[in-house]
Amino acid sequence: MRRALGSLLLGLLSLWLWLTPGMALAAVAGPNAELPQLFDQALQASRQGDFGQALPLWNQVLELAPADAAAWSNRGNVQLALGDPEAAIADQSKAIELEPLSPDPYLNRGTAEEALARWDAAAADYSWILKHVPAASGRHGQPTVPRASALYNLGNVKGSLGDWQAARASFEAAAEARPGFAMARSSAALAAFQLGDLETAERQLRALIRRYPLFADARAGLTALLWRQGSRGEAESHWAAASGLDPRYRQREWLLSMRRWPPVPVEALQQFLALAG
Repeated sequence: MRRALGSLLLGLLSLWLWLTPGMALAAVAGPNAELPQLFDQALQASRQGDFGQALPLWNQVLELAPADAAAWSNRGNVQLALGDPEAAIADQSKAIELEPLSPDPYLNRGTAEEALARWDAAAADYSWILKHVPAASGRHGQPTVPRASALYNLGNVKGSLGDWQAARASFEAAAEARPGFAMARSSAALAAFQLGDLETAERQLRALIRRYPLFADARAGLTALLWRQGSRGEAESHWAAASGLDPRYRQREWLLSMRRWPPVPVEALQQFLALAG
């Protein structure tokens, strides 16, 4: 199935919308000609972030096709976006019951479990993906995108538990699994910063900025690192770019709970802001 990556509620955790109806929906589409159109409407509202409109549409889809795993998983994502992780977990679990070999609902359920700080449950769902999704697939032998996202989310779980060495390894594996996964590379650099490997962290952040000059996360991370090293002038230059790109990097709680930065870079950036402001 084709999929689109979405960011719901937790900002930088990976959630999946199934873009095509499941087999169960296709089976009932004959006597319910409006069903595919209704699915598309629900999907469109979900992708546009109109979750209040999307939820009743998914409810209607499920009334007509209660055995469609894609609809259950997509509604679960909307439930999470609306702030109901328990309902999201229930919907993803139903999707897993219907299609136990699909990685998408495991990934989405793990994200909902993270919202409730159920770290062991989330890690188990991500680990299921790593066990059952091949390490390499496709014409060029590239690992699947769900696997890369599971590695990234698992890194966030490890970081939340204070195991930044394991988090760093997961972020690095996610970056290797999906070329161009800039946030995974930035998270790996920040984990290196947390662990005191400033040389590697600086090298990785500078490489990201060269490739993605408008990437606020790398700019903000390098600001904190340069400040820690005493390079105030260059730190201010990178901060001018980062703060213009995304003002949320000024917010300590957002950095810790939403972006999930390690505490050492967060404190370094806060010290820079306190003195530079």
